[in-house]
Amino acid sequence: MPQNLPRVALYTDGACSGNPGPGGWGAILRYQDAEKELAGGEAETTNNRMELTAILSGLEALKQPCRVEIYSDSRYIVDAINKGWLEGWVARGWRKAAKKGRGEPVLNVDLWERLVELLGIHQVEFHWVRGHQGHPENERADRLAVSMIPK
Repeated sequence: MPQNLPRVALYTDGACSGNPGPGGWGAILRYQDAEKELAGGEAETTNNRMELTAILSGLEALKQPCRVEIYSDSRYIVDAINKGWLEGWVARGWRKAAKKGRGEPVLNVDLWERLVELLGIHQVEFHWVRGHQGHPENERADRLAVSMIPK
């Protein structure tokens, strides 16, 4: 992949009222001085699905391959990427590691499969940020996500 790809920052968050329950997601894309906000919601979902949907929606909005710095407060997603869990899940046919026998099936496989495809298009780095601790873009993404929770 070329090194001179456009550099984009993606700030994301998901929210749920109950887990499962109605949920929303928010994403902020930043390229140079331009920003774009994206958001959506679902009537019945989980927090992890909304977190993943925020990331997927941001990456899918890009019109060409980019170098993307993703900032998320989801340990589930950031650790899955940065600690190699995702690679292991794929290698084991979408099963978690097991101490004995076969591991449990991975949840949200449909979304993880989409993410794997997008990781093949973009150069992506995942960064964990502590949620609800004053990180300006994380707070904005959270407000977007909460505003999209179906009432």
